[in-house]
Amino acid sequence: MCKTNFEALTRASSFLAENNREKEVARYLLQHVLKKNYSELMMTIYDEITPEAYQTFWAYVEEHATGRPFQYIIGQESFYGRDFLVNEHVLIPRPETEELIEEVKKRAGKLFEEYNSIKIADIGTGSGAIALTIKNEILNVWVTATDISSEALIVAKKNAERLEVKVEFKQGDLLAPIADQKWDIILSNPPYIGSHEAENMSDTVIDYEPHLALFAEEDGLQLYRKMAEQLPGMMNTPSLIGFEIGYAQGPAVQKMLQNAFPLALVEVVQDINQKNRFVFCTIK
Repeated sequence: MCKTNFEALTRASSFLAENNREKEVARYLLQHVLKKNYSELMMTIYDEITPEAYQTFWAYVEEHATGRPFQYIIGQESFYGRDFLVNEHVLIPRPETEELIEEVKKRAGKLFEEYNSIKIADIGTGSGAIALTIKNEILNVWVTATDISSEALIVAKKNAERLEVKVEFKQGDLLAPIADQKWDIILSNPPYIGSHEAENMSDTVIDYEPHLALFAEEDGLQLYRKMAEQLPGMMNTPSLIGFEIGYAQGPAVQKMLQNAFPLALVEVVQDINQKNRFVFCTIK
């Protein structure tokens, strides 16, 4: 039995490393159990840990060692400085997607003179991370979020309540729930992994995250093709389309949107790791 936070953290880090897991996860789990941020944990690292806290902590550590993502264990993940509830019905928000928010803010600031009447849609919202963050970061816009999964929308609505953000939610396949309206900005981080890629994926992803939100036909390009075919009749002028993509899909998705909008500026944008991560279509 470990007596201090330091001993508990050291033992857990070693245990996770022995089980081929990231040892840093031990700290996240301990912070969650003790309800402390990083600084608070470091200030109390040699304090005694109660038997109850240690028992809970070690149960979490053992669970993560089996492969279950720690975000599902603690039920949340941080995105753009806010905590979002997550479970097995939604993807865990990734840091790369935070860059999508940055790119949208930058482009919207140049494209629109004012935000008061801008209508934004997030297709395949999952936990609501993109939609709720955009609503928080770009004030006075109208945001609608869609998802085919009713279970995912339950999570997204809970996050909207917790963050006190007003977003309209609609259930349906891709653009179908919003096809009767015109839009200024449409964003999507859809399923884009081809089924052939599954064998190279981490077990923490393939065994736990929802396959409905991970995989798409046509080598992962099917949903981009469907949206590109439908979007021309749905966009205002000016307007912006932003997709998150797999790193090898840039040229294909760029071509789809350029064919759909011959006069638009269609750009493939890299993430902080210099990998193709987004395609933006600016319509003027």
